[in-house]
Amino acid sequence: MSAPTPGRGPSGGWWRARLTSREGQTTTGRTLRFDVPGWPGHRPGQHLDVRLTADDGYQAVRSYSLAAPAAGETVELGVQTAPDGEVSPYLNEILPLGAEVEVKGPLGGWFVWTPEDRGPLLLVAGGCGVVPLMAMLRARRAAGATGDPCALLCSVRAPDELWYAKELADPTGTEDVRLLYTRQAPPGGERPAHRLAPEDLEGLPASPETRCYVCGPTGFVEHATALLQSRGHPPGSIRTERFG
Repeated sequence: MSAPTPGRGPSGGWWRARLTSREGQTTTGRTLRFDVPGWPGHRPGQHLDVRLTADDGYQAVRSYSLAAPAAGETVELGVQTAPDGEVSPYLNEILPLGAEVEVKGPLGGWFVWTPEDRGPLLLVAGGCGVVPLMAMLRARRAAGATGDPCALLCSVRAPDELWYAKELADPTGTEDVRLLYTRQAPPGGERPAHRLAPEDLEGLPASPETRCYVCGPTGFVEHATALLQSRGHPPGSIRTERFG
């Protein structure tokens, strides 16, 4: 893959982005940070497109969620390596630090939350679906928006597949973080491994004013949404983003 054509500002909506750091989250998940000169900022929950161009002109484009609120010209992505993928393995394992790609965004205006959105907040993630929800949680913490109830429910297959493990293990005290495991629970855990169940939602914000955001594989999102509606959350209060 080659670097984008040099220039100032976006060309055709595409920005130059230079990889500045790569951090492992799981065996197949990485946090990638890029410097994007002129980046206009974004809202938590939005995503961007990444475009790679091969030496023969072939291009591949994939969408990735932004994992942190706006911070100047730095953007942080969560990238899960897809089996037999073209773009994610290259980004996660091959692209050298200092190399450039092209990005387009920010994209998406429905699955977003900002600290100005008042009321209880309920975030429900399946696997790497926690990435855009982490941007919301981090924005809430940074803004000191601690007056309304907030909870994050994160479901993964096993402990080694949990993103942001250290950060989620040390909540601020103004949010309820619940980690659920579907195939292998950690030693000494009180909850045996099983899929998301109604009892896992007990004690979470449940008023009709609660803003609910659900992200993950399609099957998980559909199951979680049905559980939320069964607890009285109006369909209009539930925003979803799915993949796979």
